[in-house]
Amino acid sequence: MLELTFFLGLQVKQSNGGIFLSQDKYVKDILNKFDFRTIKPASTPIEAHKSLGKDEEGEDVDVHLYRSMIGCLMYLTASRPDIMFAVCLCARFQVTPKVSHLHAVKRIFRYLKHQPNLGLWYPKDSPFHLEAFSDSDYAGDNHDRRSTSGGCQYLGRRLVSWQCKKQTIVAISSTGSRICRAAASCCAQVLWMQNQLLDYGFNFMNTEILETMRALNCIVQNPVFTHDQAYFRFDIKSFEIAMSKGSLM
Repeated sequence: MLELTFFLGLQVKQSNGGIFLSQDKYVKDILNKFDFRTIKPASTPIEAHKSLGKDEEGEDVDVHLYRSMIGCLMYLTASRPDIMFAVCLCARFQVTPKVSHLHAVKRIFRYLKHQPNLGLWYPKDSPFHLEAFSDSDYAGDNHDRRSTSGGCQYLGRRLVSWQCKKQTIVAISSTGSRICRAAASCCAQVLWMQNQLLDYGFNFMNTEILETMRALNCIVQNPVFTHDQAYFRFDIKSFEIAMSKGSLM
């Protein structure tokens, strides 16, 4: 039986040092599909310090073209976490996309033109332990002031899972946004991964969600909720249960 080299759009390159997953052929295909072969490259997938909102006064664009571009980019996030935030941001405006939104999508394609060959590297010689990271941009949406949570999980030096999602409520403090809401989503993913890995005989209890656990420990160990903390008490309760079971530390 031959080595796996291509699977559902993912290119698999195996070597003595590890495995590299990429979708550079798919990147070239979608650049050709939308006639971006000669587009000017960009060094980042999104413009820094420039917010993207509903732009209700803006000019409408072809909704079918916009959704087709978003769909192609969403599939690409299977191996390109570097465009995850930008794609998810642009995907919020698929109902009534405007010219400003189309320009933001084209910026992602310009970045892909600049970096078509990036992917995921899974080294053979790497520690095998589960660790997670989470964060959020406090009140990052200028329209409704909701934050966007992000998280990623590693097995050693191997990135195996990543998330980016807009929070469902407005956080009235950075603690609620960054510590509780973002970490709650990451915690749920970690608990799911722990249960899956147990089926293969790997016990990864006491996983640390880096950058947030010190503050979470302080909040969980404090039984008195202030007014600002009351609205995320259910998130804190889930952490308390996970910590008491030894799933998190």
